[in-house]
Amino acid sequence: MEWYNLTDTEQLKEISEISKTDPVLIFKHSTRCVISSMALGRLERNWQDSGIKPFYLDLIAHREVSNNVENEFGVQHQSPQAILIKNGKVVYHTSHNGIEFDEIDSMAKT
Repeated sequence: MEWYNLTDTEQLKEISEISKTDPVLIFKHSTRCVISSMALGRLERNWQDSGIKPFYLDLIAHREVSNNVENEFGVQHQSPQAILIKNGKVVYHTSHNGIEFDEIDSMAKT
C-alpha cells in the first residue's frame, strides 16, 4: 500500500479534484493511540489496489490540516477516522474498529 501524505491544507483542494475521477480515502491517524495503530495496521494488511487514492494524515503533527478536513468536508473529527470522498463529497466515514477495507471498497464502488 502506498500512502500519499496529507501535510498541508492546500492539498484538500487537490483531494477534491482527484475525487472527481478516483475515490479518495483520508485516514486520520493519531500516532499516540493504540487503537489508531491497530486500525491502521488492519487497513494496510487488507488493502487491495482498487483505484482508491489513500491519503495519510498524522493528526498530531498536522492538527491544522485535521481541523480543516472537518471544516472542508463537514465530518466531525474522530481518531482514528476513515473518510471516503467521491466527486468532492464525503460518501462514507467511520472510525475506530469500524474501519475495514472491504466496507470502504464497497462504498467506493457505489
